[in-house]
Amino acid sequence: MDAFICVTCGTQYPPSPEPPRACPICLDERQYVGHDGQRWTTLAELAAGYRNRIDEIEPGLLGIGTEPGFGIGQRALHVGGLLWDCITLIDAETEAAVRAAGGVHTIAISHPHYYSAMVEWAERLDARVLLHEADRKHVMRPDPRVEHWSGERLDLGDGLELHRLGGHFDGGTVCLWRGGAGGRGALLSGDIVQVVSDRDWASFMYSYPNLIPLPAAEIRRIRGRIEELEFDRVYGAWWPAVMAEDARAKVLRSADRYLRALGES
Repeated sequence: MDAFICVTCGTQYPPSPEPPRACPICLDERQYVGHDGQRWTTLAELAAGYRNRIDEIEPGLLGIGTEPGFGIGQRALHVGGLLWDCITLIDAETEAAVRAAGGVHTIAISHPHYYSAMVEWAERLDARVLLHEADRKHVMRPDPRVEHWSGERLDLGDGLELHRLGGHFDGGTVCLWRGGAGGRGALLSGDIVQVVSDRDWASFMYSYPNLIPLPAAEIRRIRGRIEELEFDRVYGAWWPAVMAEDARAKVLRSADRYLRALGES
């Protein structure tokens, strides 16, 4: 049986004789059903027309993204034994490259839009998957490898920490890599903290494709959590989405700009 994959968001579902009737991830108001309606593919079909680009972004940090773009189009990051966020396509070439870079013992994901083929990746690389328990209901392919953590912070060791910021999803998570940016710290943010086109700024939204903002109280809470963290660089969810320096101050001033736009001081 095939494990069907939603073409619009890249989420993989449990093996079944027929595709699911719909993709709940896309039916959620933060996402959307593709303009051509609900469409499905499989990993074998995906591998026939796509490949993964694997680049060193800075010493100790690899980016892994699918070309041409598939689903939401995010790229994953590999640091130490951690795969941060996930993409749908995994093939023999990608598996070999990740193993050569030290392998993966843990996959941690910022939010449900990037759960993608996390179970497939975990099985291939013999890893666990760490997700915040607040987003448990959005797991479309349950598996014993999926573990749910709770609270606001989880220390993974090796200078890596998960921090729940919420916002985009209740369990929205960022990863603080203390060794990143030459030891000044890097925030791996997915789009919980969204690096925008002017990369001196970031934004925070409930839905990006549907342009639904977050309320002021939530932005103030997120700002307070960010203020507790030390980092100089932000790596967002896509290749160009990098805030290269002085990122903490830029993210904080971005939150202040957002609040002013809502008429809040």
